[in-house]
Amino acid sequence: MTISHASDWDRDAALTTARILLEIQAINFRPEEPYTFTAGWKSPVYIDCRRIIYFPRARAKICDLGAEKIQRHVGFESIECVAGGETAGIPFAAWMADRMMAPMAYVRKQPKGFGRNARIEGDVPVGKRTLLVEDLTTDGGSKIQFATALREAGAICDHTFVVFFYGVFPGSFDELRAMGLSLHHLCTWWDVLEVCKERPYFSEAALAEVRRFLENPLAWSAAHGGVGSLEEARAYKAARG
Repeated sequence: MTISHASDWDRDAALTTARILLEIQAINFRPEEPYTFTAGWKSPVYIDCRRIIYFPRARAKICDLGAEKIQRHVGFESIECVAGGETAGIPFAAWMADRMMAPMAYVRKQPKGFGRNARIEGDVPVGKRTLLVEDLTTDGGSKIQFATALREAGAICDHTFVVFFYGVFPGSFDELRAMGLSLHHLCTWWDVLEVCKERPYFSEAALAEVRRFLENPLAWSAAHGGVGSLEEARAYKAARG
């Protein structure tokens, strides 16, 4: 599955983000020893978006692009609060909120279990149009959980933003769309492969294997010991709580 971009600006933003991620070595290709994700998918590719926080110029550019993406696709005055998902989404939410001149909160995976037993920290954006921010998404599962928590607390959460979207695993857009949640992202693995044509970041053999994975991720995952369908992924996650 390829992800189309809405405009030349979106494409330029995607390729710029991919170049940054490659430069700071946030991109990892390991076909010979696949990674295992929380839903049981096997993958020859992995991205560590947490590396972005260490590089001030890289993170500034990415957050500038993120804020402009939201302004272009959602609106300048359509977001009243920015909420980060625990934990990787918190710094990105803070930087995005500054650029958008919006209040910022964050959402815990679980209530903290003492004191106010709060799941949303900062303040609860009751009745506020709230943008949920995380660093990346593979299959959209955590976005659904965080958005549900925000909505149950009284926030209006119709949009979520990530720096990186895997863009290959089935069901991601469908489940988000079913709950009325629009996903906005800067780049995908297809954009990374496009930038890899410019410089030899990885061997041709590694790039060829990554292309095979992207063209049929279910078959690739199953052939390397991972789950091979959306149903298996759901069962895998359910069995692990």
